[in-house]
Amino acid sequence: MARQILLNAFNMNCVGHINHGLWTHPRDTSTQYKTLKYWTDLARLLERGLFDGLFIADIVGTYDVYGQSLDVTLKESIQLPVNDPLLLVSAMAAVTRNLGFGLTANLTYEAPYLFARRLSTLDHLSNGRVGWNIVTGYLDSAARAMGLTQQPEHDRRYDQADEYLKVLYQLLEGSWADDAVLADRGQRIYARPDKVRKVHHHGEFYDVEGYHLCEPSPQRTPVLFQAGSSPRGLTFAGNHAECVFISGQDKASTRAQVDKVRAAARAAGRDPMAVKVFMGITVIVAPTERQALAKHAEYLRHASPEAGVAHFAASTGIDFAAFDLDEPIAFTQGNAIQSATRQLQENAWTRRRLLQQHALGGRYVTLVGDPEQVADELIAWADETGLDGFNLTRTVTPESFEDFIDLVIPPLQARGRYKTAYAGGTLREKLFATDHPYLPADHPGSTYRFAPAPASTGALHHA
Repeated sequence: MARQILLNAFNMNCVGHINHGLWTHPRDTSTQYKTLKYWTDLARLLERGLFDGLFIADIVGTYDVYGQSLDVTLKESIQLPVNDPLLLVSAMAAVTRNLGFGLTANLTYEAPYLFARRLSTLDHLSNGRVGWNIVTGYLDSAARAMGLTQQPEHDRRYDQADEYLKVLYQLLEGSWADDAVLADRGQRIYARPDKVRKVHHHGEFYDVEGYHLCEPSPQRTPVLFQAGSSPRGLTFAGNHAECVFISGQDKASTRAQVDKVRAAARAAGRDPMAVKVFMGITVIVAPTERQALAKHAEYLRHASPEAGVAHFAASTGIDFAAFDLDEPIAFTQGNAIQSATRQLQENAWTRRRLLQQHALGGRYVTLVGDPEQVADELIAWADETGLDGFNLTRTVTPESFEDFIDLVIPPLQARGRYKTAYAGGTLREKLFATDHPYLPADHPGSTYRFAPAPASTGALHHA
């Protein structure tokens, strides 16, 4: 039986996310991102479409590389202003029953002890529908805003991330036993003292002594997402990630990326097929091919290629505005996103070529066609690359999601490639077709799970 395609809606708590400039389209509602109704309406819509999750990106810092200013960033609202993604979950969870929420949070600027409480709280309130997209940051503007002179070096950020996850595992998995909470009114015992344990962690980056502030949530550790594709990022993903988000431009290179993710998981002693790989993609669909092409042309008139290039400049750390339109862009090794700079290094890029690539305001693969054509292409991408699913970007909001749900979901379902109903359980149980809500046994986080300790200590000790 062919694998069913997994699907997240890809969004951000801001006006301009990936396909920049389309906030100017008369049917776009993204400027309403500050209202709860914008998000609760979206959550209801996605649940109607049986989406697995709403993946909410985030950024700490501002895109100030292009032209060495914020001018284009502010005029086009390139992920600025941007609000906190985690605060959206309670409202959206209240109006849905199955939709998952993948939440981006930068561990460089989040104390693990308090962040563990935020994750557990949201996992409780959503009844186990939360995932965390682990990012370490790449903007020097964020580092300066947070009191640093610049971002830590790329691989060192992952060293810190490894230790951060160890702290979280101890808090989320090991501080409270599954049966710690009795809530026994008669005995006046809410939680058993012998089943709650202090964490003692003294490492290179973190010193934590304390009890996790929350009782065990439905998943304990949320589903772990990650997007690093550098050699160090892949090692991190192999050890920790349950879902990996990649950015592909063609099927051959995407297949290679998927294979690297699987190999990293295998090298870490995990089941390589248990890691779900998603690719970002844009879809413009209409009842006929002619209508879809016309819609694409309409969207292009509102998109901002320059805003897309300004966004990409921050990803590479290279000021593309400093180059003439047809001047070859000189590659420089920096401390930004390595996959983005590698793309520049491996191709002869000019600013004109970048503007052409970002015609729709972003550089994700864009599928344009009628429902059958789009379904054909999504299936081909999944089958030829080994992808498990897609993060569907927005163009005109909420039109692009409505079109996909009404036009593309039915042919995918008719071919047996998309679910016709939600499975039960937590987000982890739904994504991995398991009846166990916790991290699997071959995941390193599971080794921190509460177990009887020697009576003399009653504590977890990890460095």
